[in-house]
Amino acid sequence: MTKEEENTQKNIDSEIHNSASESKKSAGTKKSHGEILKDQICEGQETYNKKPGSIILSSMTAGLEIGFSYLLICSLFSFFQDQFTNQTLFKLIAFVYPLGFILVILGQSILFTEQTSLLTLPVLNRKRSFGSLFRIWGLVIFGNLIGGFLIALTLIWIGPKLQLFNLKTIETIALHVIKPDSLTILISAVLAGWLMGLLSWLLSSATETVSRIIIIFLITATMSFTGLHHSIIGNVEVFSGMITSSAINFTEYIRFQSLALLGNAIGGAFFVALLKYRAFVYNVDVN
Repeated sequence: MTKEEENTQKNIDSEIHNSASESKKSAGTKKSHGEILKDQICEGQETYNKKPGSIILSSMTAGLEIGFSYLLICSLFSFFQDQFTNQTLFKLIAFVYPLGFILVILGQSILFTEQTSLLTLPVLNRKRSFGSLFRIWGLVIFGNLIGGFLIALTLIWIGPKLQLFNLKTIETIALHVIKPDSLTILISAVLAGWLMGLLSWLLSSATETVSRIIIIFLITATMSFTGLHHSIIGNVEVFSGMITSSAINFTEYIRFQSLALLGNAIGGAFFVALLKYRAFVYNVDVN
């Protein structure tokens, strides 16, 4: 880093600190851009400081907990399948889709899409390296996927046993998720990652539990209603379909999962972390 770059970085850090300090002095006022940015960077740093075993366990917990959304999705789909068309049912799913996200986020488990922008900000702020970013992304994704596999295997067994849904329901949902072409899934996942990054940003400005639940519900219900692809809950949906149906093979699962993860990462890291950070930095450069 050159002397000029060091001075620029000091100015950025100082501006973030000052902006956050000034905002805290005014009780009852909304958080400033700088304060939210500081909160996001600090929260991201906390994840970096955790031991690998803790990160994997927490992210695996998130993968398990997100399965409760899938449980409700399948149950709702099966319960109302005689009353509504499939097209309508996939819209109604938006009302139950947010549950797993509420459990994960309020329970502070580590979910890849919610953490993407958080983990990118310390890198942009030169507190962490790109190598450490990709390493921790790998740990989180690994944990999320393992948790998803475990809850999927549990639900495809318990669902039919409790007569909540059958294997046909699992197949229908999985086929719906992987139906679009590769480019469509990628762009859809970018938009979903963008929304999840914004969700993390908005939650930093909310302090009350009720307001946080409302924000989580609105963002994730929007994702569900519009059919945007989320890599972690999508992992449960498609993996379950692959296990129970001959209509979905491993190649299709890998195609979906790789595109969804890539798109979610781009959406969270670029459209939220980079743009929000650069918007603040440009203001510092001007001053």
